[in-house]
Amino acid sequence: MSETRTLVVHPVTRVEGHGALHLTVEGTRVTDLRLEIFEPPRFFESALRGRDVSELPDLVTRICGICPAAYQMSVVHALEAIFQVEVHPQVRALRRLYYAGEWLESHLLHMMLLAAPDFLGLDDVMGIARVHPAEVNRALTLRDLGNRILRMLGGRSVNPVGVRIGGFWNLPSRAELNALAEDLRRERGGAEALLHWFASLPVPRRPQDIELVAMRHADEYPMNEGRIVSSHGLALAASEFDQAFEEKQVPHSTAMHWRIHGRGAYMVGPLARVMLNADRLAPTAAAAFAELSDRFATPDPAASVFARGIEVLQAIDEAIHVIDSFEPPPAPAADWSPKAGSASWVTEAPRGILYNAVQTDAVGHVLQIRIIPPTAQNQARIEDDLRALAPGIVNLPEHEARRACEAAIRDYDPCISCATHFLKLDIERRDAACASE
Repeated sequence: MSETRTLVVHPVTRVEGHGALHLTVEGTRVTDLRLEIFEPPRFFESALRGRDVSELPDLVTRICGICPAAYQMSVVHALEAIFQVEVHPQVRALRRLYYAGEWLESHLLHMMLLAAPDFLGLDDVMGIARVHPAEVNRALTLRDLGNRILRMLGGRSVNPVGVRIGGFWNLPSRAELNALAEDLRRERGGAEALLHWFASLPVPRRPQDIELVAMRHADEYPMNEGRIVSSHGLALAASEFDQAFEEKQVPHSTAMHWRIHGRGAYMVGPLARVMLNADRLAPTAAAAFAELSDRFATPDPAASVFARGIEVLQAIDEAIHVIDSFEPPPAPAADWSPKAGSASWVTEAPRGILYNAVQTDAVGHVLQIRIIPPTAQNQARIEDDLRALAPGIVNLPEHEARRACEAAIRDYDPCISCATHFLKLDIERRDAACASE
């Protein structure tokens, strides 16, 4: 008679959304692993059909309260490609400032509130605040700078409404920008100190053979523009996305799994961006990358926290550069007229590349829209990661096995609500000898 042991972890905190992990092991062999995403589909793509294109920048922010700017930027760029809108260079620069704000807000939320408790063996950030109050305060101060940028250009930090086709509804004043730049300069040293503190923590090492996918620009660190590249040789435009990537529906998840044709799962996100664009980093971020180079010698999901810290430095320097060189454009946004057509675009959300394809009619209504968030692209890779981790943790005490699985999932900072348009853990152990009878 085979012996079965079930380990249940109730829905995990410190990820955005809900799901479960079911793991079956016979001896040390993983026979079944399912990252079960059971949030109901949200049908955003269907809900957006027939809407006026001018509504899209506000509507897509409802997909995610943590990375709304990414959804706005992907859709407005795609629409501007259809309508042949010429965006003023200074408006383009402000979009990079806007994106820098979102990276600061999202990365610091993940680093301190979601990931750091794993490295310190604590349950939440309140436990960290009791023993490391200065570091928590520093992270929250830096995160507030990101939210300040989102409010400045988006009107508010959650579901911002300041973006429109061709640019923004309003431009910040020189006084607002100067004050922001002064605060960014003052806090840059704190961002460096925070990354050094994370480097001192017992962050595990889990190097693996992973195909990394990110955008790459000719002369900038990628945010809103560039080609899609990979560590295994991919190089393509957003319009060629379907030539390289394929989706697969799995019965245990309401989120699609994405793979590279003929190759398998891949990883998007800050680790991929940093490793594929290290030569595009600003000096402060480049120095931090060099100092942590041993953590980037081989793709390692656990090193994503360091990549986020490096991108915090990159975002600060990017924001300062935009502000220092900013000259007000003639208007907050370029004029545009609706046209029938279709276009696709990719931008770099905090969690990785976000693909958007739009088809419009001649009067400016949405005929079709397709949105592929980064978490959906990482789902298959997370399962592969857990499959590699499982043999080493299934015989650990229950609480240790639970923590290890949760931490591995959190390395990807999954936004499950985005992906469904976590963690309950079941480990079923079977005796290998009995199972073979």
